[in-house]
This record gives sequence, structure tokens and C-alpha cells, in this order.
Amino acid sequence: MSANSCLVANNWICGEYVRTRGQELTDATVQHLVITASAVAIAVVVAFPLALLARRWRPAAGSLLGLTTVLYTIPSLAMYALLLPFFGLSMAVVVCGLVLYSLTVLVRNMLTGLRSVPADVRDAALGMGYGRGRLLLTVELPLALPAVMAGIRIATVSAVSLTTVGAIVGHGGLGNLIYSGMQSYFKAEVLTASVLCVLLAVTADLLLLGVQRALTPWARKGRTA
Repeated sequence: MSANSCLVANNWICGEYVRTRGQELTDATVQHLVITASAVAIAVVVAFPLALLARRWRPAAGSLLGLTTVLYTIPSLAMYALLLPFFGLSMAVVVCGLVLYSLTVLVRNMLTGLRSVPADVRDAALGMGYGRGRLLLTVELPLALPAVMAGIRIATVSAVSLTTVGAIVGHGGLGNLIYSGMQSYFKAEVLTASVLCVLLAVTADLLLLGVQRALTPWARKGRTA
């Protein structure tokens, strides 16, 4: 390694670091994606029936929204510490913590979307012989999709950010590199991992926005009109 190497000089921007640590960066990015995607997917599966329960049984709405809000106020370090006795030092600790944090946004947005469906639309569908299941899947859910997708986008970006905190249990994806770089004051490692984390969040948000636009073409037509 030459004396004027950016690694030796410990520069913030260092192409040599990216070239020599490519596999390390790839592994950290893949782990970050796996944790984030798993947490958001599980949270969506859990949040949807909770939103349905809150809509059908109004007394439960306040309790569910209050509980998910309380969970969101728990600091991430404390959350992981509370989950450690159940999952140990594993990736499941981080995933479970992210699921609990995501429920706040997802349940609220799903409930808002379902409640925004006009009552006359429901009545018309029921009058045409739609069952409850068909009404939900073919009428209510498509109309609630903009609010649901907005919640998923927020939860995903938030999960990308909070995954980095998982470095305290050794499963933080790019957060592992940020944490180790800060410990050793390795500037290139900290900056590169941080930039990749931001790029993941922006890319995920744009992809989900594209999915939302593809699934709700009528919303674009309405705005144009």
C-alpha cells in the first residue's frame, strides 16, 4: 500500500476502500435488505387483521392505536434489550423490534384507508350480491390502497434507518460497518456505509412509489382531471 494511499491517509472519500472491501460491503448490504424486507413483510401481515378488527369493533380502535403508539415510543436500545431474553443475540431480535415499530404507522394508515371508503360504495356492492370477503378484496382494499401504500413506504424507510441500530447485537447490516468505523475512526468505512444506507432508503421509497402508481392508475387520472 503506497504512502499516499487514501486508506493510509484515512480520507473520508476513498475509492480504494470500496475496491478492497467490496465483498464486505455487499454482505452488509444484503443483510440490511433481508432484515428490512422481512420486518416490513411480517408487519404488514400482522397489521392488516388488526386494522380490520379496529374498523369492525370501534372500542378496540383506541386501544390498538394507543398500544402501537406506546411501542413506538420505546427507545430502540431498550426495545432490543427487552427482546434479548426471548430471541438471544440473533437477527430475530432486530426483525421483531422493527415489526413492533412498523405497526404504529401501518395499523393507523390501513385503518384510515379502510374508513375512507364511501359507505354508499359498500352498500352498492352488497346490494349487487358481494360477500364480505369479496367486498374487502375487490372494492374496499383497492380504494384504501393509496393510504396503505403510504404507510408501507414510511415503515420501509423507517426500518432501513432503524436496522442500523441492530449493530449493538451484531445484526445491523450496514450499521455494523458504521459502528465499527466509528469505534476505530475509520472515516471511509463510516461514510461509505452511511451513503449506502441513504441510497437504500431512497431506492426503496421510489420503488414502492412506482408500485403504488402502477396499482392505482385511477388516482393519477383523478389528479390530472
